[in-house]
Amino acid sequence: MPANRTSNRTASRTTARRGSPQLRLRVGLVLIAMVLSFFGARLVQLQGIDPKSYAAMAAAEGVQTVILPAERGDILDRNGVPLADSIQGKMVIADPVMTADDAPAIAQILSAGLDVDYFRTLRALRGREEGSRYEYVARRVPSTTATDVLAQLSEAGYQGVTTEDDPIRDYPADDVAANVLGFMGTDEPLGGFERTFDQQLAGEDGTARYTVGGGNRVPLGENSVVPARNGEALRTTIDLDLQWFTQRVLAQTLQKYRAQSGVALVMDTRTGELLALADGPTFDANAPLEADKEDLGSRALSEAYEPGSVEKVLTAASLIDAGKVTPRQKFRVPALLHRQDRPIGDWFDHGNIKLTLTGILAKSSNIGTVLAADAFTPQELTTYLRSFGLGSRTDVGVRGESPGILTDGDLMTSQTKDRVAFGQSLSVNAVQMTAAVNTIANGGVRIAPSLVQGSATTDEGVEVGTDHAEATRVVSEQAARQTARMMERVTHEGAGVAPMAAVPGYLTAGKTGTAQRVEDECGCYDGSTTVSFGGFAPADDPRFTVYVAVHAPQVDGGGATIAGPAFSRILGYALGRYGVPPTDGKPSRLPVEW
Repeated sequence: MPANRTSNRTASRTTARRGSPQLRLRVGLVLIAMVLSFFGARLVQLQGIDPKSYAAMAAAEGVQTVILPAERGDILDRNGVPLADSIQGKMVIADPVMTADDAPAIAQILSAGLDVDYFRTLRALRGREEGSRYEYVARRVPSTTATDVLAQLSEAGYQGVTTEDDPIRDYPADDVAANVLGFMGTDEPLGGFERTFDQQLAGEDGTARYTVGGGNRVPLGENSVVPARNGEALRTTIDLDLQWFTQRVLAQTLQKYRAQSGVALVMDTRTGELLALADGPTFDANAPLEADKEDLGSRALSEAYEPGSVEKVLTAASLIDAGKVTPRQKFRVPALLHRQDRPIGDWFDHGNIKLTLTGILAKSSNIGTVLAADAFTPQELTTYLRSFGLGSRTDVGVRGESPGILTDGDLMTSQTKDRVAFGQSLSVNAVQMTAAVNTIANGGVRIAPSLVQGSATTDEGVEVGTDHAEATRVVSEQAARQTARMMERVTHEGAGVAPMAAVPGYLTAGKTGTAQRVEDECGCYDGSTTVSFGGFAPADDPRFTVYVAVHAPQVDGGGATIAGPAFSRILGYALGRYGVPPTDGKPSRLPVEW
């Protein structure tokens, strides 16, 4: 028994030693210490013994710089709906170490699939610089396109081409407000707000720099990142839905009358904000290269033309404000008015007729307007017209704006003054004219037009937007109100020339315009016309001002029959969209004849 107990105790001690946790812990610690000692020695070698030689080796392999693209700021409508934004895209990148041997074949696939230049792609695949491992092949490629091309390369057995994120500019509504928004090229803005506010929208690309050796990053080489700074959004005054409707009405009008071009604008009477600015023909901002070059800008700002009889509203309001005439003042209007070197006639045949100032406006008589404007000197007339904003840029933030032409009163002959009084021998752009008519709607106070909400700074350093819109008293409230009542008669059946411009259910004030067009090359009239209509509603409590101009229609008609119906549709839609109820005001009964 003692011998057996001794044997059992010995076996028990042996088993305990072999399975002891303390023993396993000691062994583990020894192994960890050996591994750490190895890495420590290696670290000392790299950092302490000969760091310069290793750094030189890494530098010899090369430092790669990678662009970290910034996301461009959105351009928004007044309600925050994107008119221009950024969607997922890819940049296509080549590693010349892996692509150089097969460069011609790879370049063929890339040039065909990405629509890039074959020879430029070939240079990238072979490396533009010795030792390069990172070459751009294409930027801002749609994700699906990049995926398809990489799949083709993979099927063909080629490697070394990869992609990274690179946002693409997109215009969700295609042609809506395209002439104002502009568009992007591959790496730069090429027009409109995209170019004017590029510094705000673009942000700033970031960079990542790291050292490459043997095809891999060197752990102790350069490794620095400068994050991208995304661009800031730009909020416009445009109402996307109203803009869409306005463009469609304008396009239908141009097609119906086979016109060369046209514009249509909607302005908030109280704020001067442009809710719609339509140019026709327009273009798809997602495919600008498919459009004619002359259709890419905004004619509403860049094209100057003679406004025709819409300008008579400004002449009449100025005369009333100066106390020279009244809406009921009587005039004898002859069939022809002989002045200076040529006679002045009316658009309609008549003998000697008796019209009030209201009748002169309602019937759109050139002769009557000249007779009324005889009360003004050239200096007095031009001073008022400049106060209405004619002859000066509106500076709403679109490049290439024309200031129009308005001769100084001191240089103006009496002959020129006669024609300026009824809308010829001067030129305007459509935004100027909209703001001028809106001055009457706004009780005689001109509010500078705006296309940007709040404040923004152009790349030329000009601050624009609703925060900077100046209000200027041009004529008295009474003069503006009397002029508006006269303009009501223009749209009355039997009284004025444009009942087709009236908006059903609303008191509507407006004025027709028809003017000869000037040929740029010869500086002479080319036989075509610009027809227009401008006005507002409700006439007794104006909410919106609309202006439509149609250039060179190929079908007979004037401002009343061509521009008037488009004016009515656009204004009616705006009133309905914003829930503006008809007023209880009574129609104007100012006399037209005496």
